[in-house]
Formats: sequence, C-alpha cells, structure tokens
Amino acid sequence: MMRTPLTSNVTDTALLFEGGGMRASLTSAVVAELLRERIHVDFVAGISAGSSNSVNYLARDPERARRSFVDFADDPRFGNWLSFVRGKGLFNAEYIYEHAGLPEADLPYDFATFQANPARLVLVGFDAVTGQTRWWDRSDMGTLADLMVRVRASSTMPVLMPPVHAEGTVFVDGALGVDGGIPVTAAEEAGFEKLFVVMTRERSYVKRPERFPAFYQRTFRRYPAVAEALISRWRRYNETRERLFEMERQGRAYLFVPESMPVSNGERSVAKLAAAHELGLAQVRREMPAIREFLGL
Repeated sequence: MMRTPLTSNVTDTALLFEGGGMRASLTSAVVAELLRERIHVDFVAGISAGSSNSVNYLARDPERARRSFVDFADDPRFGNWLSFVRGKGLFNAEYIYEHAGLPEADLPYDFATFQANPARLVLVGFDAVTGQTRWWDRSDMGTLADLMVRVRASSTMPVLMPPVHAEGTVFVDGALGVDGGIPVTAAEEAGFEKLFVVMTRERSYVKRPERFPAFYQRTFRRYPAVAEALISRWRRYNETRERLFEMERQGRAYLFVPESMPVSNGERSVAKLAAAHELGLAQVRREMPAIREFLGL
C-alpha cells in the first residue's frame, strides 16, 4: 500500500525537549497534543528523557508518548532495586530502549513512520572517556537498533543506570554536556533563531551545586570527566535557562514551563504519573492558541 508522504508545517523554529526522567510524564502531554493538533516541526532535538519525547513525536504516535512515561512504569521489567543490584540499573535501560520497542514487544516503535518523517533530529549524549558532548543525527540512526541505543545512551542517568558502550567509547546522559540538559546548542548550530522549548522544571527552579562531590569523584574514578561534568552541571543548566528566559523576553523563544511538577525523575507510581500527564494536557491545551501564534499557524 502506498504511504502518504509526510510533511512538516513549521520550518523556521526548532522544537527542543529537556530531559528529566519521569518528569516527562507531564511533558509527554505536549508531544501528544502537538500531534493531535497536527503541528509538525521540521527540526527536533532532545536530551535524556527528552530524547524519548523527540522520537515519539517523530513517529507521530501520541499514545506511545503517553505510555512511555505513564503506563510503562507498571511493567515488572521496567526496573527496580533488584535490577539495580544485578547491574541492570534502577531503570532497566537495555529492556526499556532496546527490547520493548521491537515490533512484537510491549511498546512497539513505528520506525517506518520515523523514517518517512522528513524532520531533522538531533539527540545528545556525553562521552564519558573524553568529556565531549556528542550530537547524533539521522545519519547515525539507519536502523531501529541504531536509533534506540542512542536514545538509551542519551538517557543513561549516571549511578542509576549502567553506561552504554557504543562507537568504541562509553556514553552517559546527554544532560552532562555543554547545555546542562536543554539542547540549545544543537538548534543554534543548525541555524535556528526561533525556539520552542519544552521544559521539565518550574519557572522558579534554580539548580544548586552538588552536596557530595567526593561521592562522584570516587564513583567515577575510571571516568573523571563524568565526575567533573556532574559537579559542574548546575552552572551550565542555570546559564542555559537564563539564556532561554532572555530569548523569551525578546520574542525569540516560546517556553512551555510546567506550572507545577508533581513528580520526581524517579517516580514509579502509575497513578501519580497519569495525574502529571493530565496536568500537562490541561496546561498545553490552555497554551495552544499562544503556541500556534508563535509558530505562525
């Protein structure tokens, strides 16, 4: 059967998704509602949990967007302290990203639609060996396995999840990179001056310095770049947010900022995650006229 060609209807604005673990239960509602409103942005970038939001958006799958951060948490293979003790991580990332999305698995990913979607994609990882930020684009994602190992690498929270070995090196969460968790640099390097940014912390939030830097230095003796990035991340994150607030004041950025964030990055209660998603839906629906105006729709 002939597939109807997919198109983008927003080409002058970059759509960026912040990370935040299970806080994406709220922001996945933005993915779902943009798709229901048939708003298709031509450049998307994500870090950590924002990578999952990004790829679900490009597969044009609002139901998977919700399930990934709500119902899926009830899967016994999702991860727990037992999987952590066994070395699989508090979140069993290998299962979550590299198995659950297979065609016959529990959270199948529509890779054909992803491939047919003309939008550009950038996912962000952090090289634990060199300390360099790694930007992956579609040229790195020729197969479903290629895509999902990079979503996993981008989402690998240090300590809570084992690092990912790929491309002859070792990767951890892209939030450790140059922007501290929001992929502004990816958009700027692609030439975008207008940004639509989906954030996972309230407007009043300010990240504080790590209280126990020696713990990270001991834990990551093999990867000192990871320890240094974890210890200094608070500065980069706060600076990126301030840049975005200034862009917002200039009319160059639309920031979806949660009015409240009722869950933490490690939340596992499906009821609480579902309530967070509903909060996100209510907020994005209220903001949709302003979003459409900013995007020129």
